[in-house]
Amino acid sequence: MTITHDLSFSALILNASPIVQIVMAILLLVSITSWNYIFSKMFAIKKARTQTEQFERQFWAGGNLVELYQQAVANHRGSRDKTGALERIFEAGMNEYHKVKAANKANLDAGAMLDGARRAMRASYQREMDHLESHLSFLASVGSVSPYIGLLGTVWGIMNSFRGLANVQQATLSAVAPGIAEALIATAIGLFAAIPAVLAYNRYSHDIDRLAIRFETFIEEFSNILQRQSR
Repeated sequence: MTITHDLSFSALILNASPIVQIVMAILLLVSITSWNYIFSKMFAIKKARTQTEQFERQFWAGGNLVELYQQAVANHRGSRDKTGALERIFEAGMNEYHKVKAANKANLDAGAMLDGARRAMRASYQREMDHLESHLSFLASVGSVSPYIGLLGTVWGIMNSFRGLANVQQATLSAVAPGIAEALIATAIGLFAAIPAVLAYNRYSHDIDRLAIRFETFIEEFSNILQRQSR
Protein backbone atom coordinates (compact mmCIF):
# COMPACT_ATOMS: atom_id res chain seq x y z
CA MET A 1 0.00 0.00 0.00
CA THR A 2 1.46 3.32 -1.06
CA ILE A 3 0.87 6.35 1.13
CA THR A 4 0.78 9.66 -0.70
CA HIS A 5 1.30 13.03 0.91
CA ASP A 6 0.12 16.42 -0.24
CA LEU A 7 3.38 18.36 -0.60
CA SER A 8 1.88 21.60 -1.90
CA PHE A 9 3.02 24.78 -0.15
CA SER A 10 -0.39 25.49 1.32
CA ALA A 11 -0.73 21.97 2.69
CA LEU A 12 2.77 21.98 4.14
CA ILE A 13 2.12 25.28 5.91
CA LEU A 14 -1.28 24.21 7.24
CA ASN A 15 0.05 20.84 8.42
CA ALA A 16 3.18 22.24 10.06
CA SER A 17 3.63 22.05 13.80
CA PRO A 18 2.33 25.02 15.84
CA ILE A 19 5.85 26.30 16.60
CA VAL A 20 6.78 26.26 12.90
CA GLN A 21 3.53 28.01 12.02
CA ILE A 22 4.24 30.72 14.60
CA VAL A 23 7.71 31.20 13.08
CA MET A 24 6.18 31.46 9.60
CA ALA A 25 3.59 33.99 10.82
CA ILE A 26 6.31 36.13 12.41
CA LEU A 27 8.39 36.04 9.24
CA LEU A 28 5.36 36.89 7.11
CA LEU A 29 4.54 39.89 9.31
CA VAL A 30 8.18 41.01 9.24
CA SER A 31 8.29 40.63 5.46
CA ILE A 32 5.12 42.71 4.94
CA THR A 33 6.43 45.45 7.22
CA SER A 34 9.79 45.35 5.48
CA TRP A 35 8.24 45.75 2.03
CA ASN A 36 6.16 48.66 3.31
CA TYR A 37 9.34 50.42 4.49
CA ILE A 38 11.16 49.53 1.28
CA PHE A 39 8.58 51.24 -0.93
CA SER A 40 8.00 54.22 1.37
CA LYS A 41 11.75 54.83 1.69
CA MET A 42 12.20 54.50 -2.07
CA PHE A 43 9.67 57.28 -2.71
CA ALA A 44 11.07 59.43 0.13
CA ILE A 45 14.64 59.28 -1.18
CA LYS A 46 13.52 59.93 -4.75
CA LYS A 47 11.55 62.97 -3.58
CA ALA A 48 14.47 64.24 -1.49
CA ARG A 49 16.83 63.92 -4.45
CA THR A 50 14.44 65.77 -6.77
CA GLN A 51 13.83 68.59 -4.28
CA THR A 52 17.57 68.92 -3.63
CA GLU A 53 18.32 69.26 -7.33
CA GLN A 54 15.56 71.86 -7.76
CA PHE A 55 16.79 73.98 -4.87
CA GLU A 56 20.41 73.77 -6.01
CA ARG A 57 19.39 75.10 -9.41
CA GLN A 58 17.53 77.98 -7.75
CA PHE A 59 20.33 78.76 -5.34
CA TRP A 60 23.14 78.77 -7.88
CA ALA A 61 21.09 80.70 -10.44
CA GLY A 62 22.47 83.85 -8.83
CA GLY A 63 19.24 85.23 -7.40
CA ASN A 64 18.80 87.32 -4.27
CA LEU A 65 19.39 85.26 -1.13
CA VAL A 66 16.88 87.27 0.89
CA GLU A 67 14.14 86.60 -1.66
CA LEU A 68 15.07 82.94 -1.75
CA TYR A 69 14.93 82.81 2.05
CA GLN A 70 11.50 84.49 2.12
CA GLN A 71 10.24 81.99 -0.44
CA ALA A 72 11.58 79.10 1.66
CA VAL A 73 9.87 80.47 4.78
CA ALA A 74 6.57 80.85 2.92
CA ASN A 75 6.76 77.32 1.57
CA HIS A 76 7.66 75.91 4.96
CA ARG A 77 4.75 77.66 6.64
CA GLY A 78 2.36 76.33 4.04
CA SER A 79 3.46 72.70 4.30
CA ARG A 80 6.64 70.87 5.18
CA ASP A 81 6.24 68.72 2.08
CA LYS A 82 6.62 71.80 -0.15
CA THR A 83 10.21 72.30 0.96
CA GLY A 84 13.11 69.92 0.53
CA ALA A 85 15.76 68.98 3.05
CA LEU A 86 18.38 71.27 1.52
CA GLU A 87 15.96 74.19 1.43
CA ARG A 88 15.19 73.71 5.13
CA ILE A 89 18.92 73.64 5.91
CA PHE A 90 19.34 76.90 4.00
CA GLU A 91 16.35 78.41 5.80
CA ALA A 92 17.78 77.47 9.21
CA GLY A 93 21.14 79.06 8.39
CA MET A 94 19.67 82.28 7.04
CA ASN A 95 17.23 82.55 9.92
CA GLU A 96 19.97 82.27 12.54
CA TYR A 97 22.22 84.62 10.56
CA HIS A 98 19.54 87.33 10.56
CA LYS A 99 18.75 86.79 14.25
CA VAL A 100 22.36 87.23 15.31
CA LYS A 101 22.74 90.19 12.98
CA ALA A 102 19.64 91.90 14.43
CA ALA A 103 20.75 91.22 18.00
CA ASN A 104 24.19 92.75 17.43
CA LYS A 105 23.45 95.81 15.33
CA ALA A 106 25.67 98.00 17.47
CA ASN A 107 28.59 95.64 17.42
CA LEU A 108 28.46 93.36 14.41
CA ASP A 109 30.58 90.27 15.04
CA ALA A 110 31.10 88.48 11.73
CA GLY A 111 32.47 85.42 13.46
CA ALA A 112 29.44 85.10 15.76
CA MET A 113 27.02 85.46 12.87
CA LEU A 114 28.86 82.84 10.83
CA ASP A 115 29.17 80.41 13.75
CA GLY A 116 25.50 80.76 14.60
CA ALA A 117 24.43 80.12 11.02
CA ARG A 118 26.73 77.12 10.74
CA ARG A 119 25.44 75.60 13.99
CA ALA A 120 21.84 76.10 12.90
CA MET A 121 22.53 74.43 9.55
CA ARG A 122 24.32 71.52 11.23
CA ALA A 123 21.37 71.02 13.59
CA SER A 124 18.93 71.11 10.68
CA TYR A 125 21.21 68.73 8.78
CA GLN A 126 21.09 66.22 11.64
CA ARG A 127 17.28 66.39 11.74
CA GLU A 128 17.05 65.79 8.01
CA MET A 129 19.47 62.86 8.18
CA ASP A 130 17.53 61.31 11.06
CA HIS A 131 14.38 61.57 8.97
CA LEU A 132 15.99 60.05 5.88
CA GLU A 133 17.61 57.23 7.84
CA SER A 134 14.43 56.29 9.72
CA HIS A 135 13.49 52.59 9.42
CA LEU A 136 16.85 51.69 7.85
CA SER A 137 17.85 49.98 11.09
CA PHE A 138 14.70 47.84 10.83
CA LEU A 139 15.69 46.72 7.33
CA ALA A 140 19.18 45.90 8.58
CA SER A 141 17.73 43.86 11.46
CA VAL A 142 15.39 41.99 9.13
CA GLY A 143 18.26 41.17 6.80
CA SER A 144 20.43 39.81 9.58
CA VAL A 145 17.86 38.10 11.85
CA SER A 146 15.21 36.66 9.49
CA PRO A 147 17.36 33.74 8.22
CA TYR A 148 18.03 32.68 11.81
CA ILE A 149 14.36 32.87 12.71
CA GLY A 150 13.58 30.70 9.69
CA LEU A 151 16.37 28.34 10.66
CA LEU A 152 14.83 28.02 14.12
CA GLY A 153 11.58 26.85 12.55
CA THR A 154 13.46 24.46 10.29
CA VAL A 155 15.43 22.91 13.12
CA TRP A 156 12.28 22.51 15.19
CA GLY A 157 10.39 20.93 12.30
CA ILE A 158 13.18 18.50 11.44
CA MET A 159 13.54 17.59 15.10
CA ASN A 160 9.84 16.74 15.28
CA SER A 161 10.15 14.67 12.09
CA PHE A 162 12.93 12.56 13.51
CA ARG A 163 11.10 12.20 16.82
CA GLY A 164 8.14 10.84 14.86
CA LEU A 165 10.38 8.18 13.32
CA ALA A 166 10.87 6.67 16.77
CA ASN A 167 7.30 5.35 16.60
CA VAL A 168 7.72 3.89 13.13
CA GLN A 169 9.08 0.38 12.69
CA GLN A 170 10.47 1.04 9.23
CA ALA A 171 11.85 4.49 8.46
CA THR A 172 11.35 5.49 4.83
CA LEU A 173 11.90 8.67 2.90
CA SER A 174 8.18 9.06 2.30
CA ALA A 175 7.61 9.05 6.06
CA VAL A 176 10.10 11.79 6.85
CA ALA A 177 9.81 13.87 3.67
CA PRO A 178 6.65 15.86 4.59
CA GLY A 179 8.08 16.91 7.95
CA ILE A 180 11.39 18.00 6.46
CA ALA A 181 9.66 19.80 3.57
CA GLU A 182 7.39 21.81 5.88
CA ALA A 183 10.38 22.67 8.04
CA LEU A 184 12.42 23.92 5.11
CA ILE A 185 9.61 26.30 4.12
CA ALA A 186 10.41 28.31 7.26
CA THR A 187 13.96 28.85 6.01
CA ALA A 188 12.66 29.80 2.56
CA ILE A 189 10.30 32.41 4.05
CA GLY A 190 13.16 33.75 6.19
CA LEU A 191 15.34 34.19 3.11
CA PHE A 192 12.43 35.76 1.23
CA ALA A 193 12.18 38.36 4.00
CA ALA A 194 15.93 38.88 4.41
CA ILE A 195 17.21 39.21 0.83
CA PRO A 196 15.06 42.21 -0.25
CA ALA A 197 15.73 43.91 3.10
CA VAL A 198 19.50 43.58 2.69
CA LEU A 199 19.44 44.80 -0.91
CA ALA A 200 17.22 47.76 0.00
CA TYR A 201 19.34 48.66 3.03
CA ASN A 202 22.56 48.70 1.01
CA ARG A 203 21.00 50.69 -1.82
CA TYR A 204 19.28 53.24 0.39
CA SER A 205 22.33 53.68 2.61
CA HIS A 206 24.36 54.53 -0.48
CA ASP A 207 21.73 56.99 -1.75
CA ILE A 208 21.43 58.68 1.65
CA ASP A 209 25.21 58.97 1.93
CA ARG A 210 25.27 60.72 -1.44
CA LEU A 211 22.61 63.15 -0.27
CA ALA A 212 24.52 63.73 2.97
CA ILE A 213 27.63 64.67 0.99
CA ARG A 214 25.61 67.17 -1.05
CA PHE A 215 24.12 68.67 2.12
CA GLU A 216 27.52 69.01 3.80
CA THR A 217 29.05 70.52 0.67
CA PHE A 218 26.24 73.05 0.49
CA ILE A 219 26.72 74.00 4.16
CA GLU A 220 30.40 74.72 3.56
CA GLU A 221 29.78 76.67 0.35
CA PHE A 222 26.93 78.68 1.85
CA SER A 223 29.07 79.42 4.92
CA ASN A 224 31.71 80.86 2.62
CA ILE A 225 29.10 83.07 0.97
CA LEU A 226 27.88 84.32 4.35
CA GLN A 227 31.45 84.98 5.42
CA ARG A 228 32.05 87.15 2.37
CA GLN A 229 28.79 89.04 2.94
CA SER A 230 29.53 89.70 6.62
CA ARG A 231 32.81 91.48 5.94
